[in-house]
Amino acid sequence: MTLDGIGRVQSPRVIRIGAGVAQETAEVLAQLGLSRPLIVTDKNLVSLGHVQTVTDVLDKANLNWAVFDGVIEDPTDTCLDEGIAAFRKDDFDCIIGLGGGSPMDTAKAISFMSVNEGHVREYKAPYQIDKCGPPVILIPTTGGTGSELTRWCVITDTKETEKYNLSGLACVATAALIDWTFTTTKPWRITADTAVDSLTHAIEAYVSRKSFAYTDAFALAAMPAIANNVRAACADPENGPAREALMLAASQAGMAFSNASVALVHGMSRPIGAHFHVAHGLSNAMLLPEITKFSVSAAEDRYATCARVMGWASDGDSDALAAGKLVENLTQLNADLKVPSPRDLGHKEDTAKFEIMAAQALASGSPQNNPRVPRQDEIVQLYQNIWAG
Repeated sequence: MTLDGIGRVQSPRVIRIGAGVAQETAEVLAQLGLSRPLIVTDKNLVSLGHVQTVTDVLDKANLNWAVFDGVIEDPTDTCLDEGIAAFRKDDFDCIIGLGGGSPMDTAKAISFMSVNEGHVREYKAPYQIDKCGPPVILIPTTGGTGSELTRWCVITDTKETEKYNLSGLACVATAALIDWTFTTTKPWRITADTAVDSLTHAIEAYVSRKSFAYTDAFALAAMPAIANNVRAACADPENGPAREALMLAASQAGMAFSNASVALVHGMSRPIGAHFHVAHGLSNAMLLPEITKFSVSAAEDRYATCARVMGWASDGDSDALAAGKLVENLTQLNADLKVPSPRDLGHKEDTAKFEIMAAQALASGSPQNNPRVPRQDEIVQLYQNIWAG
């Protein structure tokens, strides 16, 4: 579906996947000729012992390391500045991003902003950040964002109240170690939200105007893995097969959207995070059924395929019927996963703010990838529909 018929792919040089693969961190560093990492993470992962899992491996290899654990949820430019200062305190030759999307995105941004001048807002998409900083090794612990395999990261601007995309070669990790065993400590809400985040990545990549055969394969593999395992993983945190499936699917969906781009859900999700401080995965979940309903008429065959691969529609169903079943099942999935509405979280409807958010969504470029490209007033109406529940 790419407009020029050309697919463009960017991915890490090293990808290792499987239970316990984090034990190979020192080996991967040696393979890349690296020995002095700064670990970028958050305090929760320190308390859970996940950071020590990695530092123990580094200690056994007699490597020098330090930890910056000041990453916050939805990292800001201020948080980024603190991370850059930590990186510049010593002679580090690489950065390990350990955690969910927030630590991984912060690690990427620390790397490229250590060699690019100015404020990070000067590099927001559609600018392509191709001047790369020190190597970045990413170790995901949530199985949601897929950031370990993407050419994107997201930072929130504290001055402009805007959550923006950053993209380019500088946002592609050098290596990714995808170890699902870290995810067994995730609580219900985070498990559910990160899984729906991955599902949104897969669906949006598949229906994106920039999709192509390579990204389609990853998206179509991720969708059934998420649909068939998210409820089991929520119900039983120690369900290894379900956790493994979700982690792999998150990476597959990450590869899909990294190269085909996301669309309207993500365009509208980022302003919700910036203005109402709703976690990214949760805001995607709030939006996905309604935005799918809005969009299906423009790519009915593609949305129908999504429903069929997830077992929500049969081959004998017409595209229209299958696409309708997709919307119904996404709505039911939200109900099963107890996804709240913005009102449930105490966020009041604010039409004036919705106008600003709609403008920010369009400015991000993501809505232009949607099968049905919305006007600003249509985005405002969609926000109103979401708030109405």
